[in-house]
Formats: sequence, structure tokens, C-alpha cells
Amino acid sequence: MPVTIRGVDYFYATVKDRPGEAYRFLSQLSTENVNLLVFSAVPLGPEHTQLVLFPESIEQLARAAERTGLVLTGPQRAILIQGDDHLGELASIHQKLSDARINVYASSGVTDGRGGYGYVLYIRPEDFDNAARLLEL
Repeated sequence: MPVTIRGVDYFYATVKDRPGEAYRFLSQLSTENVNLLVFSAVPLGPEHTQLVLFPESIEQLARAAERTGLVLTGPQRAILIQGDDHLGELASIHQKLSDARINVYASSGVTDGRGGYGYVLYIRPEDFDNAARLLEL
């Protein structure tokens, strides 16, 4: 699988940290035919969780939020990289950005167990265009 690098928009919502909250939220999106490229849940203290959504279609997510009353914040931009997993791949990406003095303030990645990977880079808005050019988006 060739490496694909693209800019993606993401949104987030804050929910109570209770069993089933992510399920209810994701079920609503599924019912509204919202396909997610990336999803993560991050704790925000003892009582809340931030759900981070990278929709395939911003328009579908916006319609779903309007119809279901979901409160979303965004969009914000990130870089999504997908490809074949090779030892040192992430280090190579970070080296390019570091050499250009571009800070990655957060990232998250996973392998698929079959030799592929996905990686999300969160770059500050003022550095996003430079990072995109450097990584040849």
C-alpha cells in the first residue's frame, strides 16, 4: 500500500464519563450515515471525556449534529498518514518536521496487524501549511 498523506478536518465533543456514552454518540452518528476516518476518546479530568471525530464528510457530520443536537467544536486541521508499516517510518516523518522547526504538539498512531499503519499529526495552525508542503500533501 503506498503512503497517503492528507489534511483532514476534525471536531470534538465533550461527554460525561459514564459507561455507554461513546456507544450512544457513535450510534447516533452511524444512524445518520456518518463515516469516521479516525475516532479517539481522551479523558478530561474525572468526570468528562473528549470525543475526537475525523469525519469522511464534514457536511454529513454537520447535518447529523444539527438533526441530533450533538454539540461539536471545530473544525480544526490535522494530517493523516496511512501506508505500509516500516521500521523507522514515524521517526523519518518527525525528523523532516523537526529539521524544519515544525512542532508536532500531539500525535496518535496504530498498526492494523497486517503490515499497514495510520498516524495522525496535530500541527499548530500557524505551522500547518508549512508542514503540508514539507510532507507533500
